[in-house]
Amino acid sequence: MNGKLESGSSPRTVQYMHAVLRRALGQAEKWGMISRNVAKFAVAPKVPRAKIEPLKPVESKKLLSEIRGDRLEALYTVALASGLRQGEALGLQWADVNLEAGTLSVKQSLQRIDGRYTLAPTKTERSARTLKLPEICLEALRAHRIAQDIERETIGEAWQGNWDLVFCHADGSPLSRHAETRRFQKILSNAGIEKHRFHDLRHTCATLLLIQGVDLTVIMETLGHTQIATTNIYTHVLPVLMADAAAKMDAILTGD
Repeated sequence: MNGKLESGSSPRTVQYMHAVLRRALGQAEKWGMISRNVAKFAVAPKVPRAKIEPLKPVESKKLLSEIRGDRLEALYTVALASGLRQGEALGLQWADVNLEAGTLSVKQSLQRIDGRYTLAPTKTERSARTLKLPEICLEALRAHRIAQDIERETIGEAWQGNWDLVFCHADGSPLSRHAETRRFQKILSNAGIEKHRFHDLRHTCATLLLIQGVDLTVIMETLGHTQIATTNIYTHVLPVLMADAAAKMDAILTGD
């Protein structure tokens, strides 16, 4: 592990290496192939927790205003309002969307492996989930479906949408995560918003739900977190919630 770190691998990558090796040697130990799992005694490097920088409510509204009419308006709207991971959003198929029932099912994630796109299983079993969509998402998706049908009809036999992806290029082919991240940065710049990662839309969704008093367990289910502890990383919102709680206490104790 020290050698990998010295050669330039990130602490997170080395953590993954350690986890795989520990699990493999653990299985070998169960089978009696080795006397003990030495990886259990090796300490993996710590990974600094990335700073969470969600968009503020006013910035979220500015973003929605900026993307209005954009070809991929629905992508950013759904990512912001439902908290999908970028790979989950880009791997979404129309079969996973029920516009009548107002639901969206997360079943897979778009990944690029060895230069080829593939639809891989979700990050964890808990990540596979069905969400109830707010009306702002449904309106955007309905308009997006109509526009995509026109694109498909216009391009004809050149259409490459074998996976029937919800969000794709005009020829039906998968979108690049890196290209969409760069495009997102440009959209933010045009809206006068500081630089954020695409993943920060997921953090923004959780933050907005917390500010509105949505229960942590509901937010956990929405984001597809395995443990409530993962959702608790959004405790940076607590000062806002505590101020609101204080105001409510004043109202009940001093109001008529």
